[in-house]
Amino acid sequence: MTSTPPPEGSARFPRTLTTPKIVFIIIAAAAPLAAMVFTVPLAFAIGTGPGVPAMFLFAGLTLLCFSAGYAAIARRISHMGGFYTHIAHGLGRRTAAGSGLLAVLAYNAATVGVLGAFAYFTQNVAAAHGLDLPWQLWAGLGLLLVGMLGYREADLSARLLSLCMVCEIAILIALDIAILVRHGGAALPAASFTPHEMLAPGLGVAVMFGFASFLGFESAALYGEEAKAPHRSVPRATVVAVLTVASFYALTSWAAVGALGTERVRAQAESHLGDLFFLLSDDYLGHPATVTMQILLCTSLFAAWLALHNAANRYMYALSRDGLLPHALHATHAGHGCVHRASVVQSVLSAAVVTLFAVAGLDPYVNMSTSMLGLGTLGIILLQAVASVAVIGYFRHQREGRWKTVVAPALGALGLISAAVLVLSNFDVLTGTDEPLVTALPWLLLLVAGLGVALASWLRSARPGRYARLGGASTPASPPPPAPAPAVPAGDSSGSLSRAAP
Repeated sequence: MTSTPPPEGSARFPRTLTTPKIVFIIIAAAAPLAAMVFTVPLAFAIGTGPGVPAMFLFAGLTLLCFSAGYAAIARRISHMGGFYTHIAHGLGRRTAAGSGLLAVLAYNAATVGVLGAFAYFTQNVAAAHGLDLPWQLWAGLGLLLVGMLGYREADLSARLLSLCMVCEIAILIALDIAILVRHGGAALPAASFTPHEMLAPGLGVAVMFGFASFLGFESAALYGEEAKAPHRSVPRATVVAVLTVASFYALTSWAAVGALGTERVRAQAESHLGDLFFLLSDDYLGHPATVTMQILLCTSLFAAWLALHNAANRYMYALSRDGLLPHALHATHAGHGCVHRASVVQSVLSAAVVTLFAVAGLDPYVNMSTSMLGLGTLGIILLQAVASVAVIGYFRHQREGRWKTVVAPALGALGLISAAVLVLSNFDVLTGTDEPLVTALPWLLLLVAGLGVALASWLRSARPGRYARLGGASTPASPPPPAPAPAVPAGDSSGSLSRAAP
């Protein structure tokens, strides 16, 4: 299969990313260690307690259904616009424009959220070992390093992310093995998968945290123009990442239930929360391993930050290429072949938000991280749901396997919409506050998406040439559909790109 060429006049990126490298990038964005340390204890405490491992499997199965359709369309369309491009070809240019701006907001918010968590926990870990520096300094150092790496080709980031990911997963696997060795079969209690525990009070909160823990797994498509064989590597990397993350989260949380005891897991989590896994590490691996885990927590957050930074700047680049954002962002570095201007702008935006929170005297985790991660998580789940529906729209006139193009995407969309409703209804739980200013943040997603639709509608009448380019209209799909239908003109009533333009 041939790779899809970029739109006319665009830079050609070095195709250096293989399937394993893309897997490392997207798993790093999910930050496995950070998810275990922070999300799982909360899910134990206010979710379904010992039933939490089942929720990770449910989220994983839902996202596998999503991935089946995602893989089908990714084999046809390879573009740095990711979901924005897929939605354009499946649901139309105007829906894509709204989704594209939604993606920019969501990924930038998630990036800032992880930045806040990195600064907060790096400060605490360093202070515990005699290096007491303000969180603002750690944020600044992190911004400098992320900015430098984002200014280089994606391959460099992939190498660093792979190292971080392997280390953080290794320490958790060591903990799982230690628990299994001490308790044997009792380390994996069957009670976690009984209806009584899976459907216990707090089910909605547990499902919400389950989906939130997969944040960033969908970013493989953003590297379609930098992958060696995008039509194979992007869909494969997505499926491998979902299977790996779901299995790992379910196993590690299950082993934690076994170590704590099904009757005691909720109370233990309520008492210790963010220290729960460190206490388990002290007990099963020893204090030196716990210190290592604390350091790896900081590198895990940094890796997630870098992965989300790269995802955000690629969306910004793709939308600027199509005229939905300032054209100045549509530039690549002559030497590194990277989206350097979009990367710099993303770093400046992050620095501006950090400065605002610092000047206001607000906490980097309780105020900045939770609110921005909550906003980003909701936005990305909504984006995934719309992308699932777009798969059905893209293949509606083609003779393809109905499981991959209709049934699985529909199941994925249903699960994702349910997750979005749960996140919205429990937004105060996810963010840890009921402040009106924070609970009103989801309205920003609707506002930005509406602005995107309005801008596309204006372009359709005032700038039809630019409108015709939205969503990579000039990018041919590869391989061609087996039963092509007539291409929809740029001025059609729906604005749909039912398939890629010839």
